[in-house]
Amino acid sequence: MTVIVEDPMSPDVEGDLVERSALVPSLFPHMPPTLYFSTADERVELLPPEQRKLLKWKITTVTPNVVKNAISRSHFKATKKSHDWLGCWGHHMKSPGFKAIREYQKLNHFPGSFQIGRKDRLWRNLSKMQAHYGKREFGFFPRSFILPQDIKLLRKAWEDGGSKQKWIVKPPASARGIGIQVIHKWSQMPRKRPLLVQKYLHKPYLISGNKFDLRIYVYVTSYDPLRVYIFNDGLVRFASCKYSPSMKTLSNKFMHLTNYSVNKKNSEYQSNSDDKACQGHKWALKALWQYLGSQGINTSLIWDKIKDMVIKTIIASDPYVNTLVKMHVRSPYSCHELFGFDIMLDENLKPWVLEVNISPSLHSNTPLDVSIKGQMIRDLLNLAGFVLPLTEDITPSSSSASSSTSSLCGIARENWRSDISTDEKVKRAFYLSQRLGDQDFCATVLDVLTPDDVHVLAESEDELSRKGDFERVFPSHASSRYLRFFEQPRYLNILLNQWEQKYWLTRSKGISLLKDLCERKVHLGNLADSVHHWSSKSYRGHRSDTHSLTSYRCQLTRSGVIVTQRSNAEDDNDSDHEVQSVTASLPDMSLLSTICLSPSPTSSSSLASESLRRHDDLPA
Repeated sequence: MTVIVEDPMSPDVEGDLVERSALVPSLFPHMPPTLYFSTADERVELLPPEQRKLLKWKITTVTPNVVKNAISRSHFKATKKSHDWLGCWGHHMKSPGFKAIREYQKLNHFPGSFQIGRKDRLWRNLSKMQAHYGKREFGFFPRSFILPQDIKLLRKAWEDGGSKQKWIVKPPASARGIGIQVIHKWSQMPRKRPLLVQKYLHKPYLISGNKFDLRIYVYVTSYDPLRVYIFNDGLVRFASCKYSPSMKTLSNKFMHLTNYSVNKKNSEYQSNSDDKACQGHKWALKALWQYLGSQGINTSLIWDKIKDMVIKTIIASDPYVNTLVKMHVRSPYSCHELFGFDIMLDENLKPWVLEVNISPSLHSNTPLDVSIKGQMIRDLLNLAGFVLPLTEDITPSSSSASSSTSSLCGIARENWRSDISTDEKVKRAFYLSQRLGDQDFCATVLDVLTPDDVHVLAESEDELSRKGDFERVFPSHASSRYLRFFEQPRYLNILLNQWEQKYWLTRSKGISLLKDLCERKVHLGNLADSVHHWSSKSYRGHRSDTHSLTSYRCQLTRSGVIVTQRSNAEDDNDSDHEVQSVTASLPDMSLLSTICLSPSPTSSSSLASESLRRHDDLPA
């Protein structure tokens, strides 16, 4: 493995390095530790040989040096042919290829993420969201057309816009500025198809007369539940010629394009080695915020708008990615992804999404790049939560796993358990059948925490504790407003959203609750009683829209769960009303049972418990 060391150190300096444990313990009992990735001034202790031999990383032609350096410091061995690797930073691949990834392996992509990573798919999906929710919510991308199918719409928009408009033409799957040009005449339109044609942002915000864009690093650790992080630093890439709106300058790529790969070829390009300096044609994002702040600009407002755009753009990919993950990925543990969002500020400091990269460049040719990308990757790998698997999970025929391996990693496989009980399926279907605008009702999702609820919440809190200089933007205490943008509601998003609302100001209280539950191994399904069996409880919900006490009956059928509502309002005549029929991910089976969630003295707790006992051996 070729490794470029950021700061070569003499043996004397190396002796002064701070030694760090190779494993980061969980906040919670009976949850697995994760592997630690260090800074350049730390030394990671060596694991015992039995564990150390598991540290294999699959190297590909696109594995960047910042990743190689980080894994090298944690004593990973590089491999190209081995199938028992733990991590890989590689190419995106076609969705069926994800079936080959084992439960203990992590690849840096999700199937279907090209739905925002390709320029044409990104604009198609954002346009669909804009048509549904309006420009006020989804008005953060330039008007775009995909050729050849939108040729008539583009021609009409072109004619309606007059002769002084500018359009930017991009190949839908290119990178590094290849094939991009700015035009103002129909005759200049390239004949080659397909193409993405966008209204050109001809009034950008300028610094010292130069146009620039922002590279924002967005990291998604999970799509179900959705967990989105933004790195608090990034890059600011300047065009290397002063900007002019003149039509005569449109062919000057050094003026109109901000790509580093384009501008570095300009003899006027000035590099910048200082991540705190506002000089040259590449700055750190934090340096930009400092500069704009010195001009009296509210940078927090801009950053909040950027986070809003990022969340909505990731949600636009949700239905595609989740469908393909369920079809092709053995365990949700196996996928995570870094996105590079390219964002431009217009003259009014409104941010616009230009494109999203699913393989953002991590080349680090300067100290500025090394400083930002090196820390970002190190924090990302810690956030990813790499877990040592059991030896027998890697080599099923082997019986040589040592007791130390088992003691360290024996519960690691819980990280990729995907089966949930029938009881948990009924709870999920019940909440997915309700009107999510009722926050008082949604809050009841925390009243009875099932084993999988506890596991997901503990995993999310563990992950958050390892965030480094990343900020989690979804879920957050303010993420309720985004739930309506999902094509279909997801139970785990509801669960985490309610958890954040309840505990964001008293997080230590929520962590203490989960510690107690994990100590009792609730998250592993070790239940001495039915306290965490959701459907063994009578449920009496208060609906704010009717101000009546309402009880529910869940009927588990072959196609899903039918939830009926019984209102106890005096004028309701005790009649039952079907609320909604929802299709959940349930086993293919005939009618299982009718689980009554009634507040009456003849509660069906025993019926529900008996039903679950009869069917607890059903497939997941």
